[in-house]
Amino acid sequence: MAKRPRGAESGAFRLMEDFRALIVAPAWIGDTVMAQPLFMRLHRNIPGLRLDALASPWVAPVLGRMPEIAVIVDNPFTHGELAIGQRFRLGRQLARQNYRRAYILPNSAKSALLPFFAGIPERVGFTGEARYGLLNRRHTLDADALPRMAERFAQLAQAPGSPLERPVAYPRLAASAEQLTETLNALGMERPRRVAVFCPGAEYGPAKRWPARHFAALADALATRDYAVWLLGSPNDRGIGDDIVSLARHAKPRNFCGATTLAQAIDLIAASAFVVCNDSGLMHVAAALDRPLAAIYGSSSPDFTPPLSGRAAILALDLDCGPCFKRECPFGHLDCLNKLEPRRVLEACLAVGADGEA
Repeated sequence: MAKRPRGAESGAFRLMEDFRALIVAPAWIGDTVMAQPLFMRLHRNIPGLRLDALASPWVAPVLGRMPEIAVIVDNPFTHGELAIGQRFRLGRQLARQNYRRAYILPNSAKSALLPFFAGIPERVGFTGEARYGLLNRRHTLDADALPRMAERFAQLAQAPGSPLERPVAYPRLAASAEQLTETLNALGMERPRRVAVFCPGAEYGPAKRWPARHFAALADALATRDYAVWLLGSPNDRGIGDDIVSLARHAKPRNFCGATTLAQAIDLIAASAFVVCNDSGLMHVAAALDRPLAAIYGSSSPDFTPPLSGRAAILALDLDCGPCFKRECPFGHLDCLNKLEPRRVLEACLAVGADGEA
């Protein structure tokens, strides 16, 4: 049922049995990264804390790079799947772990069922979606006071109604030289002298994706500066990556979209001189790895989910029609991304990456 993150056995995390708590993790990679400041605060506030996480296989590799998490418990349920009987049985298995508290980060009622079925005495989360009986330490969201997702998660470490303690720490994922070597060997490749990573996908929709032709033009400009370019993303991004490769005129980028695990993608991002990302989960991964980052925003806004890093350049056009937060451009022109020229992104890359000196 459970697995320990890589590194926990070697002493990267010191297991202590005094206070056991469970995190019900978000379903999205970016949200999971932004939850790490909460985990940091919990360890600071609770002596002897052992913090486990209930997570889907999609986000588990990110949690595995967080030293705050001791054990990852597989959450087998897909989005929208109720499966009351299965949830009850898994909840009874979790009851054997004697968790004293659960932090339920998603806002759905379904996400609060397992801690309830497990009989965990304290169940913490934001009120929402008819969860009054499932949570017994309820926070009420003040969106104006907590404009950012990371702040909302961090609030759960405090008493309901208390003002958030600021500043909120930046997430920090672990990536070792040994893990990078293992990944490079598994992929049968060597590390170039200078490499830029592009993350051209965005699961939300095309209104968050910078055009393939712009990525290709940027890759051409970087090739003349002796950069190799790696493309990273999910299997859904494979087609976008192929388009970038076909449009590039000079040294072709290597399209790893769908060809790596998420853990391997984390290692490859950690090896980069800088990263160019749409507003996506891998953008937050790059920020948490403290890589120089050019973050491109189209239909979304950096006000709510900015990259939590002091080494990020945010690129967004201030248009009258945006941010619209739509999956597809409601006007059909996608000016917020089409008009963001590769030259401007190149300048940001070279500025944040100190011209490739990582």
